[in-house]
Amino acid sequence: MVLENITVTDYAAEGKALVRHEGKVIFVSGAIPGDTVNIRIGKSKKDWAEGHATEIVAPSPNRLAPFCSHFGTCGGCKWQMLPYEKQLEYKQQEAEQNLRRIGKTAIPDALPIIGSENTRHYRNKLEFTFSNKKYLTREEINTAEADNLQNALGFHAPRIFDKIIDIHECHLMDPVNNLIRNTVRELATAKGWSFYDIREHSGWLRNIIIRFTTTGELMVNVVINHEAEEDRKLLLDHLLQQVPAITTLLYTINPKWNDTIYDLTPQVYFGAGYVTEKLGDLSFIISPKSFFQTNTLQANQLYSVTKAFAGLTGSETVYDLYCGTGSIGIFVSDLAKKVIGVEVVEDAIEDAKKNAALNHIEHTHFFAGDVIKICNDEFFATHGRPDVVITDPPRAGMHEKLVMKLLEMEAPKIVYVSCNSATQARDIGLLAEKYNVEKVQPVDMFPHTHHIECVALLTLKTTL
Repeated sequence: MVLENITVTDYAAEGKALVRHEGKVIFVSGAIPGDTVNIRIGKSKKDWAEGHATEIVAPSPNRLAPFCSHFGTCGGCKWQMLPYEKQLEYKQQEAEQNLRRIGKTAIPDALPIIGSENTRHYRNKLEFTFSNKKYLTREEINTAEADNLQNALGFHAPRIFDKIIDIHECHLMDPVNNLIRNTVRELATAKGWSFYDIREHSGWLRNIIIRFTTTGELMVNVVINHEAEEDRKLLLDHLLQQVPAITTLLYTINPKWNDTIYDLTPQVYFGAGYVTEKLGDLSFIISPKSFFQTNTLQANQLYSVTKAFAGLTGSETVYDLYCGTGSIGIFVSDLAKKVIGVEVVEDAIEDAKKNAALNHIEHTHFFAGDVIKICNDEFFATHGRPDVVITDPPRAGMHEKLVMKLLEMEAPKIVYVSCNSATQARDIGLLAEKYNVEKVQPVDMFPHTHHIECVALLTLKTTL
């Protein structure tokens, strides 16, 4: 069913626009408030439906021309047609609505969202995938050469697990990413090297992972399905020759069905095998399997908010949960008496220890394992109970058992850093049994996307 000449009135969650039509709420992709559009309805329920804008009949006064040639096909930067100030307005709105609607507790008005100084070339990490199943646009399907358009190197097509969009220009990172990706594609095509087939688990070339830091260091990890030494050396040597900015080059052999490399060992071909990033005056080693915030400049803003919310005076014991490579704990350590970091990924904890040593910080202590099991009475007796807990979980939020553990620990302050305000709101709703929300600060880490980072300060309720 297609609805014609429908005016979009508002913005909903997760990048969807909002229409109210004949008593039903319709969530629309591909449109912005103020557009008049034709909508093809997909899923339809009694009170709501989902649809896609098939035609912009009359554009919103706010609509901009997208700057990327892959816009509309690639699912990465869906908001290029929105002025950045409007993106920030809608992100602020979503964070506040999620916290109040899902958290079901008293939430103060959020502080004004902190926007990103750079709205392009802001990412320090990108990963591209090889595939022998290229996602074809309508124009390509209708060409005589369609059967020959098979291999692709780029991003996964939205909601299609086995198709890859052949990306030739990406604005998310410094243009060096384009040079690396296009150089490898050109050589692979000339040599007839096989691209990975996710259904058959065949083909040689699998992924390219690029990390480019604000210090100018450039790490590239080429992931292959199996060893082919002669071709591998030819590829890596060619890459070093064509992209002299590379400071460390690795390759990883991944014979598994999935793309994760966290249980594999990247091999150093050139350079130190890691890069160094800076946050303020602090240095951080990033190895091929390390997690690090992908927008360095905004990470500095995010961590500065976290530090301010913690309100440290130099006498506090800080517990940094989901600490990763220790970046937040190390960032706040100058104002803490002691920092205890806990993370389930052992490699990340090793990096955290290295980062503390790199910055000559001796009062941080990092532990690998499940915080629910680690933080027992014996642990508290050894290291002290937390005065401040900082938690920065993945998008799924905190496990309910960890929320219960936090309620048991009764730290005077919790600073909750989240990349998903919906799951953050859910967890805050559970913590409301003992905690009040004092402050909320949205931070935009990912311009032109609907993703929002949000920091909340929770304080323990006083008992009479």
